[in-house]
Amino acid sequence: MSTPLLRNAVDALPAGELERKLALDRPLRVKLGVDPTTADLHLGHTVVLGKLREFQDAGHRVVLIIGDYTARVGDPSGRSKARPVPSGEEIDANARTYQEQAFKVLRDDPDLLEVRWNSEWLDMPMEELFRLTRVATVAQILERDDFAKRWAARTPIAMLELLYPLLQGYDSVAVRADVEIGGTDQKFNLLLGRDVQRAYGQPEQAVLTLPILVGTDGHEKMSKSLGNYVGVSEPPEEQYGKTLSLPDEAMGQWYELLLGRDPDPSSSPRDAKHALAREIVARYHGEQAADAAAAHFQRVVVQKQAPAEMGELAVAGDPVHVPAVLAEAFGISRSEARRLMAQDGVRLDDEVLRDADVPAQALDGRVLRAGKRRFVRLRRDV
Repeated sequence: MSTPLLRNAVDALPAGELERKLALDRPLRVKLGVDPTTADLHLGHTVVLGKLREFQDAGHRVVLIIGDYTARVGDPSGRSKARPVPSGEEIDANARTYQEQAFKVLRDDPDLLEVRWNSEWLDMPMEELFRLTRVATVAQILERDDFAKRWAARTPIAMLELLYPLLQGYDSVAVRADVEIGGTDQKFNLLLGRDVQRAYGQPEQAVLTLPILVGTDGHEKMSKSLGNYVGVSEPPEEQYGKTLSLPDEAMGQWYELLLGRDPDPSSSPRDAKHALAREIVARYHGEQAADAAAAHFQRVVVQKQAPAEMGELAVAGDPVHVPAVLAEAFGISRSEARRLMAQDGVRLDDEVLRDADVPAQALDGRVLRAGKRRFVRLRRDV
């Protein structure tokens, strides 16, 4: 038996297991875990969220696990070194935004969606942790590709990182998952989840992996840390402009994984990319916002004019610290602001701005521009 739910899947393991579970006379429990290590979901996350939506549309119950506990450990998947761990306050704040953003894709129906935070069960007694660690051997964990590479390169591997796949597997036990979905970089973790379920006397989940969406650079996987992402909650103009920066050769993957179809063969690459950008904005902000984003791009990027309407920001102090202003105006970190300035990506009116501290009088009434699409008019706070 074949099923449309396998569309775009890279792995469906073990062979035939998903089909066998679909033949059961009940809705399946389909699990996805996301660690809130940053504040935003991006389009790469929506590939797996979209597959969850397909399961919902087929009548199955999705279990979205917000990894507020595992985020404190740090998922080593695809990493050549240990992942930095955010503070507890950051993780909790990110977790709340993840849930809100996921609802832009998933159906918020209590019969079809269950949202759980894995701190519910992973804050376990030591005796239970000891039982969990008996499921796998060190040799088995070190077979994982990223661990194997780090071991061979004599790059440190923290004991805590070795626990991560087991903790993710225990999530499957806690929610009694029938199916777990993840990117191809999660294949080891998902399969280990079957071992953990078996050790706890549960039926083993089917595993479904999906391709990793490339970022706007067209080469690396989409990642906020690489700066090649399009955020689900980013302003329409940012989503539109970032999508248009995608190389032509990556368009096919975006169409297939995000829209579920190929580009119009009668369209030029330029028109196909504009259609892609417009549909992405419409999906997350609506048709009117998509029209406005297209008009904004034409005016600001093509015609190189300032937007007809823009926000204003009152700046205090003298001199004014520009990275702080950029952070407040555009919701970026100060380190990201400094990096943008170092790349000549910040302008005051039409002049490249490289000085981190600028006299307040020199800013009053002028337009601060970050990149090609973000503008704010500055007013001196007197």
